[in-house]
Amino acid sequence: MAVEIKFGTSGWRAIVAEEFTVANIRRAVTGIAKYVAAQPGSGSVLVGRDPRFLGESFVAEAAKVLASHGVKPLVIPHAAPTPAISYAVRRLKASGAINFTASHNPPEYNGIKFSTPDGAPALPEVTKQIESLIKKLGDETLPAPPEPKEKFEEVDVKPDYLKRIGELVDFAAIKKSGIKVVFDPFWGAARGYSCHILRDHGVEVATVHDYRDVLFGGHAPEPDDHLLADCKARMKETGAKIGIATDGDADRFGIVDEDGTFIQPNYIIALLFDYLVETRGWKNGVAKSVATTNLINAVAESYGVPLYETPVGFKYIGELINQDKIAIGGEESAGLTIRGHVPEKDGVIAGLLVTEMVARRGKSLGAQLKELFARVGEFYPNRENFRLTPEVKEKFVEKVKEDPSEIGGRKVTSVVRTDGLKLILADGSWVCYRLSGTEPVVRVYSEARKASDVEPLSEAAKSWVLE
Repeated sequence: MAVEIKFGTSGWRAIVAEEFTVANIRRAVTGIAKYVAAQPGSGSVLVGRDPRFLGESFVAEAAKVLASHGVKPLVIPHAAPTPAISYAVRRLKASGAINFTASHNPPEYNGIKFSTPDGAPALPEVTKQIESLIKKLGDETLPAPPEPKEKFEEVDVKPDYLKRIGELVDFAAIKKSGIKVVFDPFWGAARGYSCHILRDHGVEVATVHDYRDVLFGGHAPEPDDHLLADCKARMKETGAKIGIATDGDADRFGIVDEDGTFIQPNYIIALLFDYLVETRGWKNGVAKSVATTNLINAVAESYGVPLYETPVGFKYIGELINQDKIAIGGEESAGLTIRGHVPEKDGVIAGLLVTEMVARRGKSLGAQLKELFARVGEFYPNRENFRLTPEVKEKFVEKVKEDPSEIGGRKVTSVVRTDGLKLILADGSWVCYRLSGTEPVVRVYSEARKASDVEPLSEAAKSWVLE
């Protein structure tokens, strides 16, 4: 029986040689080709990849499948960041993009992200159509597509994307400050992007992990605190004031402050929102997922700016960017974009904007966060994954259907069901539960209003799962 191909929060992902096989790639791309062929537009689709194992072969196979269905493939010959591919879709007025990437997942995974003509991740109404078309193919193995009679057209997405980044980031201010930067691309698709544009503008930048390694050092290419030791060490060596990092396909970011402290994405989004209002004067709105810090809510309230709270999944924020309703949109899982840019997560611009913010304000991120807390209040977010037995999961699925009146002995004042179950407490603290769609895991998000309450609130949140 054929594997069921499902496009989740950010595309279809699976382990290479188990479910992510050439046969299943043919099925997935055939579904996409049939969908694109039925839509109005140019009928061309960009085909790109991150630096994972066999990426070049997968791109070549997808291009042949597209061509066999009358869809023109535009092949990106080198590994490219997801946001650069997104920008190219819009610039070239393509009908979409197929991107072979598993983002921050471990090296044994690969995946397919499909973007629509606006450069945004495909919305559920699109992916459901594609999944339906794949299902109609049945269980039979599809034949290999014919070899092309001539080489497919190639597109270098880097120059135009970096040109756009140059228009959105104040590199003159970064250069003027004289700060040094360390960039860690995690062996990923942003190699030659963030570091090159900084150097081109006269900024001193050092790199780590700036070579291809399809095993990503033997772990997931995720720019999280526990994996940024080499970046921190290089900062110490060079006297850098900021460390910026991107994940495997460069749609996520990681930020290290001058003293080696990792600044969590929740805080980076809030700080950048405040900074963009201050420097650009953008007050059209801000967007965040339901699981992202309410520090953003407080900043929005202080400026009288509209706030949009979306389900988890950047496609919802992308829609608001396309409608020019927001200055910035972000998710606690380290994704953000800004007004006038792509409706897709961009780890490259995130790191560069944070560098600009540190350069122009002349203060560490820690100092800036303290000042923001003093203005709008303190917020301490936390996130943990909680693995469930099948029995506990079954009970929990039923449990979250009802609105609890208290948690850990504290009264629940309101319930939000934008995505999962979010419980708001009297002091503005909150807890949010989201079940994984792919494994027996519940994601437990919590946010305390004082540092001493982080652990008790987290423990109460986890205990409620088992009550």
